[in-house]
Amino acid sequence: MAHHQTPLKKLLLITYYWPPAGGGGVFRWLKMSKYLKEFGWDLVVFTPEKTDATATDTSLVLSVRKDIEVIRTPIWEPYDLYSIFFRSKGKSHPGGVTEGKKSSFSKKAGMFLRGNFFIPDARKFWIKPSINYLENYLQDNKIDAIVSTGPPHSMHLIAMPLQKKFNIPWIADFRDPWTKFGFYKKLELTSFADKKHKKLEKKILETADKVITVSWSWANDFKSITSKTNLSVITNGYDHEDFVENQNMELDNSFSITHIGSMNTDRNPKTLWKVLQQICEENDSFKNDLSIKLYGPVDFEITNLINEAKLGNNLELHNYMPHAEVVKVMQKSQLLLLPINNTGNLEGILPGKLYEYIGAKRPIIAIGPKNTDAYKVISETQAGKMFEYADFEHLKAQILEYYYDYKKNNLNVSASNFEVFQRKNLAKQYTETLNKLVKNK
Repeated sequence: MAHHQTPLKKLLLITYYWPPAGGGGVFRWLKMSKYLKEFGWDLVVFTPEKTDATATDTSLVLSVRKDIEVIRTPIWEPYDLYSIFFRSKGKSHPGGVTEGKKSSFSKKAGMFLRGNFFIPDARKFWIKPSINYLENYLQDNKIDAIVSTGPPHSMHLIAMPLQKKFNIPWIADFRDPWTKFGFYKKLELTSFADKKHKKLEKKILETADKVITVSWSWANDFKSITSKTNLSVITNGYDHEDFVENQNMELDNSFSITHIGSMNTDRNPKTLWKVLQQICEENDSFKNDLSIKLYGPVDFEITNLINEAKLGNNLELHNYMPHAEVVKVMQKSQLLLLPINNTGNLEGILPGKLYEYIGAKRPIIAIGPKNTDAYKVISETQAGKMFEYADFEHLKAQILEYYYDYKKNNLNVSASNFEVFQRKNLAKQYTETLNKLVKNK
């Protein structure tokens, strides 16, 4: 590796999610951090001491580069108050997955509290102490650029005053949208709260030196909020090093259809269960070969539907697993299932697992509309097939085709053009953006 004649520039990352936190929120920057140094950037991570992140994955701690400075400060989160409204037999997860039945009143009350009193989110109490801490830190330490990554969008509100006070270029990195997000509509907002969210969002979009988001549709949504043109897309991706060592793994013996991550009612592929039920009724060997493997929290409505479709014996439910294990599961699967949330503003939904699926090089069955960024990525990489929510006939034909290939030990996918989604290439894109910003300051 070439040695840098020039000293490394320093990036301050403000993030709520960092190992040992697991789950989707952590991977973008954990993986970015691995490659920044090759492109001339050092990293300082500012993150809370102990968070309410639902998933923990201690194995991820091992993949944090040893030379990254991680600053942790205490955070107070109002979940003790909040949980009074969330008493239920079921366990709740951030994506709105409920593993047991719960009263819709308590759920609504919880949402109301969250949307109207904790603006922009329940991490707001960390904003002031973090600004104070980082103002002291920046007086003694040279930082060349700041990235805040949200959600939670409170992270951007920590970065904003620092940019102004120290004249340090700042990128607001949006892994999800803010007010133009399906979830936002569920917050039961008063018009006062709605205005406040929108005002904060607009201020961040207009104050940041650069806004980066993960999908093209979401970039367009942000452009509709402000005329500022400092917006670009750097998608998520997969780390090819995660997939290299198990490249020649034996595939599952069963005809496995695998889903990774939480499955909430918005992304319940109802037509798929009906298709599988019909094929099982018509074809005994299919029924014996089929296994539906769901890794992560699954909403009880979904397990109910699967049982109603008489597929209970074919269903395997697995709890959250360390990422390294999940990678193996994907590479062994016959098919990988990608249901896209059936909600408003779904055009821009590009689940992180889509890229991991591409990295695993197993055929993807995606369920969702064709006017989406997910369809764009799947078509461009030829990594699988996408079906509209209710397209029973085509989905059935495709699953049978895949099944016959599986019976001949010949179920493969020949994806192409997927290198652009390798984490290393994305880190390079990010540093090019950072270098321009620093040069222009």
